[in-house]
Amino acid sequence: MRIAIVLTAALAAAPLAVSAQDRNAGRNLAASCAMCHGTDGRGAVGYEPLAGMAKGELVRKFTDFRSGAKPATVMHQISKGYTDRQIELIAEYFSAQKK
Repeated sequence: MRIAIVLTAALAAAPLAVSAQDRNAGRNLAASCAMCHGTDGRGAVGYEPLAGMAKGELVRKFTDFRSGAKPATVMHQISKGYTDRQIELIAEYFSAQKK
């Protein structure tokens, strides 16, 4: 009986843990962009700033890199490592940042 109660409580708390992770998923994924695009997407010297760019434009650029439609030095390889959903999350994060 106690095991059932503990198991039920653990399962009930699981969505809370997932939602906390989801809230930070875009930020966590975008952290890998900081080396070139700067903290919060403000752009390191010589790289395009991503902060405040429209979400749709970010998604389009990312998918253009992935498809090869937009030439790049490394972004065509980096972009292939992300799912469509991860690209959406990264774009949401950067679009919400101040320029």
